[in-house]
Amino acid sequence: MKKLTLLICWLPFLAFSQDTSRKIEFPDVDGYLTLVTDLHIHTVFSDGSVWPDIRVQEALFDGVDAIALTEHLEYQPHRADIPHPDRNRSYELALEYAKNKELIVIRGAEITRSMPPGHSNAIFIKDANKLLIDDPLEVFREAKRQGAFVFWNHPHWPAQQKDGIATLSDLHKQLIAENLLDGIEVVNEGTYSDEALQIAQSDKLAIMGTSDIHGLIDWMFDVPTGGHRPVTLVLARERTEASIREALLAGRTIAWFKNNLIGNEANLAPLLRASIRVTSAIYQDNTDVLQVTVQNVSDARFILHNKSEYTLHESTDVVELAPQSSVVLWVKTKKRLNKADLPFEVLNALTAPGTHPKISLSATVNGN
Repeated sequence: MKKLTLLICWLPFLAFSQDTSRKIEFPDVDGYLTLVTDLHIHTVFSDGSVWPDIRVQEALFDGVDAIALTEHLEYQPHRADIPHPDRNRSYELALEYAKNKELIVIRGAEITRSMPPGHSNAIFIKDANKLLIDDPLEVFREAKRQGAFVFWNHPHWPAQQKDGIATLSDLHKQLIAENLLDGIEVVNEGTYSDEALQIAQSDKLAIMGTSDIHGLIDWMFDVPTGGHRPVTLVLARERTEASIREALLAGRTIAWFKNNLIGNEANLAPLLRASIRVTSAIYQDNTDVLQVTVQNVSDARFILHNKSEYTLHESTDVVELAPQSSVVLWVKTKKRLNKADLPFEVLNALTAPGTHPKISLSATVNGN
């Protein structure tokens, strides 16, 4: 009876652990692997609520390729209960839990200061303990000496920017001028900043999106009911830590947040082309209405606005393309064509504040 009770208790976990439907998937593009990363997460080793093994398990459930445990260096609210003089400890534990798993664990830390400069993550570091430096500029220099990629966290956080508007201080400008700041969170947890996106593009900083998770991923982002954690999609040459670092420093990133893709045109356009494709186009019977089958091979639910010269028979000018599925568009071409070009504006994607990218679908007619 005890064995049966134990099995019943474990059944929900077993079913959940074997479920692959929640894994985040985007296609590879133009010679790059599209890697899913979450590079700002916390455990009980700073102000999080879980042990590092939970972060590893969550990442494996979500199909995340790489994580960085970025514990606060200066803010240690659990110190009385979990005293630990070594700021590398959560990384070391996560690395052990991820052994022989399909997950890259990157060493990181969160430099936690008042404004300016506020909070920043340094990842790919060698020793977090050596970042315990009082001088706010010298700590960034030490991170760089260790080979870090450094990005500004939640620059629009009202607790440090009362108006919620990301604004560069003189110290941030100095950090950028000295190549000590490489990226900026345009997306953090449940928030997005137009102003941070503008800073990223004006100052050539990598566009970052992170969960900044402290509690449970499933609860925070409603994953069981169809939500997803915010992530940074990294266009890397290989599935290695070194290749991820190279891609981040080159700015080959796209943030995925609440079903929105946010990135520079050079990165986002190839991903859209790889994600959305025409699989067939055919005139049925003796009509001039072209049936175009459009496939989505990504986990984004695309909202497409018809910008072509043609109207649609079974849709308005706004079409929804569900994740990992196909839709048939009935295009009124007025006369039979050998090929129809169908430009769409992608409403759930941004290449600049208020700017939605366009994608052109080319439908070559089958058997015409």
